[in-house]
Amino acid sequence: MTVIEGIFLIGAGLFAGFMNTVAGGGSLLTLPLLIFLGLPSAEANASNRVAIFSQNIFSVAGFRSKGVRVFPFAIYVAIPAIFGAIIGSKIAVDIDETLFNRILAVIMLMVMGITVFKPNVKTQTEAMLTSKKIWVSVVAFFFVGIYGGFIQAGIGFIMIATLSAIHGFNMAKTNAIKVFVALSYTIAALIVFYLSGKIRWEYGLVLAIGQSAGGWVASRWSVGVSDKIIRMILLVMIVALSIKLWFF
Repeated sequence: MTVIEGIFLIGAGLFAGFMNTVAGGGSLLTLPLLIFLGLPSAEANASNRVAIFSQNIFSVAGFRSKGVRVFPFAIYVAIPAIFGAIIGSKIAVDIDETLFNRILAVIMLMVMGITVFKPNVKTQTEAMLTSKKIWVSVVAFFFVGIYGGFIQAGIGFIMIATLSAIHGFNMAKTNAIKVFVALSYTIAALIVFYLSGKIRWEYGLVLAIGQSAGGWVASRWSVGVSDKIIRMILLVMIVALSIKLWFF
């Protein structure tokens, strides 16, 4: 890796870490970049998880430093996501990437209506954490984990849509849960990719420098910002990344 490549990775990681924490889609920037730098797609996918893991450590810490935490609910949904991620990471090389990206583009546009235009999103209440709704989330996050283990890109949009639709959390709590779940299942995915010998640590660790900084800044910045502003950022990202997935 050259110095110039390292600078590109850190810069891309900074932006991707911010995107991933506030909304999602950062891996749609970092994965193509890793492939452009010469990594096979499987190694790029695996190496990207090193940065995702580091980023989410700082994102979780950032939300906790602002007093935003949703426990034990976050643990309830993280556990099934871990099992799902083991499955997803094992089948990552067997699924046609082009077809899956086009399906994801459609899904992202669908969840846009839920996450951006859902009226009167309220903060957490007792009614929104009933046993029935928690079990619905447990099942949903198993499938979230499968996709997260497979490719990661765009998973933030899916988690935001799921949490907003089922529980109506505000964006700060939604993002706090999201980064904790992503941290949890990324550990499982990293183990699978490590055992398969696909991780290029030098690329993953350099990328992690930028993503960790981006995740820390975004987690602290987003807590005091209006939901409307964050949802507008989310809207722009969803539309732009859906177009990229479908046509490119």
